[in-house]
Amino acid sequence: MITRRHVVAGAGALTAAAMAGNRPALAQGIPAGYSADYKDLVDKAVKEGAVSIYTSTDDVQGRPLIEAFRAAFPGIRVDYNDLGTNGAYNRVISEAAAKQVGSDIVWTSAMDLQMVLVSKGQAETYKSPEAAQLPAWANFNDQLYATSVEPVAIMYNKSMLGALKPPQTRAELIAFLQTNKEALKGKVASFDPEKSGSGFLFFNNDARTTSDTWELVKAFGGTDPKVYGSSGAMREKIASGEHWIAFNLIGSYAIEWAKKNNNLGVVLPPDHAAAFSRVANISKGAPHPAAARVFLDFLLSQRGQTAMAGSGAPSIRTDVSEGLNIAKLNEMAGGKLKPIPVSAALLEASDPKTRAEFFQKWKQALRG
Repeated sequence: MITRRHVVAGAGALTAAAMAGNRPALAQGIPAGYSADYKDLVDKAVKEGAVSIYTSTDDVQGRPLIEAFRAAFPGIRVDYNDLGTNGAYNRVISEAAAKQVGSDIVWTSAMDLQMVLVSKGQAETYKSPEAAQLPAWANFNDQLYATSVEPVAIMYNKSMLGALKPPQTRAELIAFLQTNKEALKGKVASFDPEKSGSGFLFFNNDARTTSDTWELVKAFGGTDPKVYGSSGAMREKIASGEHWIAFNLIGSYAIEWAKKNNNLGVVLPPDHAAAFSRVANISKGAPHPAAARVFLDFLLSQRGQTAMAGSGAPSIRTDVSEGLNIAKLNEMAGGKLKPIPVSAALLEASDPKTRAEFFQKWKQALRG
């Protein structure tokens, strides 16, 4: 398990070695396509000595990226803080109010909350040399960058469903819940949008972009549903057989879990192939601004994206062959993958009136 203490301690030894002249600050040279003065930025980053990351990416999935960064930049310590989506947002806001900024990079899957930070002036503007490699929708004003593309999926327990045919589309899911609601009592799970920023993002995006969202929530409500704050919690219940099927969970996780457990099935509904991104910004007033830029560039680079894709976070770049990338995912979704753009439209979801109306409809639909 990677922990903040482990990352800090491990990198601390590397930092000490680098300061002693035993390790290069930039292990693999200036990346191709970068300006010659990029070494100056790296030198400044090494003098700063550390980069602090507030994130919702769990330790297992984040470890390969951090280890790859440390190998490329052995003079820069990484302080990795897995705070969850809401936790990262709240901490940034409270630290900014106290004028004690602690984050250099904020990197979470709550795209709407990240856009709120941008709107509140909590993100620096920085044009990464990797920006040209990204789709246009993945970069908002050089302040907020998409770093992955991850579909929303259905996951089920093959043994527990037995003779019940698992739904292959969104429309089939609604019919499946309606037709089998008695058999499925207490066996269906999804995100709790009140507790999870990702869960709210997914359901709110559904409500804005599809006409059948409330019909689906109503059908879900008829099964005595269970809601959770994370995909991992749903995975445990599905794998154990306590629940039979879950929907709107993070597809990249589900695909990896199904590779390791043949009893788990995963569907990317081609009639609703929404995909979200983990998005990253450099904090306004970051204590280590140069190190933050170096880390963001690495996160968006082919090497950084390869490390992420290898741990199950599909790459937003098409030149990454490890794991899944955006082109492969689009093929799996029948050419209908619909990434949520990193745009000001995300702010609509953060409006208190919009949120209040959403939760009113959510509760009404669950009651049937």
